[in-house]
Formats: sequence, C-alpha cells, structure tokens
Amino acid sequence: MWAWVFPGQGAQKVGMGKAVYDTYEEAKKTFQEADVALGFSLSDLCFYGPEEKLRQTAYTQPAILTASVAMWRVLEARGVRPDVAAGHSLGEYSALVAAGVLDFADAVRVVHRRGQYMQEAVPAGGGTMAAVLQADRETVNQVCAEVSREVGPVELANVNCPGQLVISGRTEAVQEAGKRLLERGAKRVLPLEVSGPFHSSLMKPAAQRLAEDLARVPLRDAICPVVSNVDAKPRRKADEIREALVRQVAGPVLWEDGVRAMIAMGVTQVAEVGPGRVVSGLVRKVDRKVEILAAEDPDSLEALWNRWEAVKES
Repeated sequence: MWAWVFPGQGAQKVGMGKAVYDTYEEAKKTFQEADVALGFSLSDLCFYGPEEKLRQTAYTQPAILTASVAMWRVLEARGVRPDVAAGHSLGEYSALVAAGVLDFADAVRVVHRRGQYMQEAVPAGGGTMAAVLQADRETVNQVCAEVSREVGPVELANVNCPGQLVISGRTEAVQEAGKRLLERGAKRVLPLEVSGPFHSSLMKPAAQRLAEDLARVPLRDAICPVVSNVDAKPRRKADEIREALVRQVAGPVLWEDGVRAMIAMGVTQVAEVGPGRVVSGLVRKVDRKVEILAAEDPDSLEALWNRWEAVKES
C-alpha cells in the first residue's frame, strides 16, 4: 500500500520545478494555471527568485503547492492513484488536490491568502519557533505550560519524528522554554528562521479568516483517505476535511502520529512528491522498514514511476 506525501514550508528553493516544467506538459500547465489564478507570475518567482521574496510565507505557500502539484500531475497522467495521502502543514493542501478534494486553482488561491493571514496574525518579531532535539513530548508540554503561565504563550507546534519536536509562541516565551528544556535534558534547541509563531494559539486570528475563505470554496469527498495533521486521523468527508484545515492553522502538526497511522493502515511504500526530501526523511526516522521514495525532478519522477509500476505488477 502506497502513501503519497507532500512537503510543507521550508522545502522552497529558487529553481524548484523548473526542470519538470521544461520536461512535462502537465507540469507546465500547472504553473501556468497558478499564474492565472494568482494574477502574478509565481512561475518566475519559483524559477528565478529572488530568494528573499520566495521565503515570505504568502509566496512560499503557493510556490511549494504549485511545484508539488505539478510533479503529482505528471504521475497522475500516467495512471497513478493514491491509496492514502498526507502532507506536512501546507503540504496537506497538495494532498487534498491529489485526493480530488480541492481544485488546484482554488487551492493555490487559498494557500496564498493563508500565508498572508499567518504573516499578519502577529507583528513581526513578536513570535517565533524553535526545534527541540531529543526531548520527550510530555516534558515539552510541561515546560510550555509553565512558561505560558509565567512569561507568555508557548506551545508544542510540531511532532515531526522521534527526537524532533518544535515549539512556537511569543519570542520571549520560546526563548525561556528553550533554556528550561536544555536544563531538563534536551540535547539542543535550535531557533528556526520563520516569520511567525505558526501552529500555535497565536494563529487563531488567521484561522478565523481562513475559515471564512474555506466556507466559500467547494470541497468534494476524497477518493482516498487523507490523514490530517491535527489529530492523525484519516478523513474522506469534505465537511470534516474543511474543519480540520481550519484547526490546523493554530494547532500542532502531529506528523509522527500521522505516519504511524498510515503504517497501521498497511502502508509499506511512502513517496514524497515535491521539492526537497525533508518529509520522506522524517518518515524514515519514524520507521526504517518503510520503503522511501522521493520525486522532485525528471530523473527521480521517472524512478518513482518505474518503482510504482513494478510494485503494482508484483
């Protein structure tokens, strides 16, 4: 059983998708569709930068979505259908496009606004995130609760894989929580280069604005289960998916839990489709027995396609 997974913010790089655009008509049409839907040349931004603009959340999100869907459509044109899909934060939207829930043009407009809302939810410098290495979830939650009472809001934002958690909140609270976690046995606490305290309660204003947008966007039931970030549950029903997307903005990304849920469903192959290989790397750290594949350029797309064909025929 195959799981198709899609990357989130942080996978962006100047030049992403250009080789696929030049090689496959399906990819070229996807980038062109994004340019029309957004009213500006996202293609040029992806292919040529500048990097500073590509790192801005409002542009990063539609850029990664477009590159991921462009690569997915190349596979879809050859008859690939997902057994189960998932995406890391923003990547959940790519998964929903692959699962037939969202039209791509709607998705790219929604994530562009999602990025804007997330940037605007907290003034610049008011919030941040940090990766916490080799600390258990219970300790992180305890420290975050203590610091939230004494300093300001800080919360567990990402459960990526064993030994890799992320906290998010007010800048001073994240810094204090990091100090206390080191005192309680965390190996390292690494500040992240992000423009806001994503996946924390400070994002509730963004979630409220996104809810209004999603209420106007048509969603269909999924053709395969899509495992949600907010609770690691597989969903098919459009209304349940819409509700989970709203919760996701201000809630934690339970990626490790979602991977374990997919494995429990019978997944033995995981294919990451989109720029970079961060998400498939996290899957490998959850369970090394799962076969990991990734596709981000023509050569790796062809290799993934050949492997899918071989497994299907066996």
